[in-house]
Amino acid sequence: MIEPGMEFFLDPSRCIGCQACYHACAECDTHRGVSMIHLEYTDRAASPQTVPVVCMHCEDPACAEVCPADAIKKTADGIVQSALASHCIGCLNCVLACPFGVPRYLPELDLMMKCDMCYDRTSAGKRPMCVTVCPSGALAYGSRAEIEALRRERPVNTFVFGPQVVQTRVQMMLPAGVEALEIDVTAFMTADMTSKQEAAKPYQALPGAAA
Repeated sequence: MIEPGMEFFLDPSRCIGCQACYHACAECDTHRGVSMIHLEYTDRAASPQTVPVVCMHCEDPACAEVCPADAIKKTADGIVQSALASHCIGCLNCVLACPFGVPRYLPELDLMMKCDMCYDRTSAGKRPMCVTVCPSGALAYGSRAEIEALRRERPVNTFVFGPQVVQTRVQMMLPAGVEALEIDVTAFMTADMTSKQEAAKPYQALPGAAA
């Protein structure tokens, strides 16, 4: 079990695109050689700003709800695990259902895998691998009081996707006064295909980034 009061914090504004988290994640003992974290550009046309993408560990995980094989489990302390190899049928339902675009299907393994907050480490009182190497503090792990004392931003774990409100275990650091982050999915869906393709091209320059 994870020690009570210990939380994972994500601050996109601090990411410098160094990829240290990506490479450290691939060294984790439970999935050595495969990174469960990737980097994405926020708006490549306007900025080089990158953001690490980790599982947000939703309180009511859509990935688990749509899994027909009951392969995705949630621990008692709120960590949503990768699909069980003995159960996963590679249907990709979880990949399509996740509002944050986190799960990745590995065809060579015929298995969905994703960040599980280094549960082998955090349940033993250690910090996640990615946090131990992040030089800018974009990824942090500790108590809320500790983080709030060090940052101007404040942790938020409520995300609004149209009519859908998602609560997460992972906290995102946002400007003080922001109570929830509203994400306009329709704006992306209605964008012209050329813009989407241009925005997607840079991902290929980052190992592990979404294609």
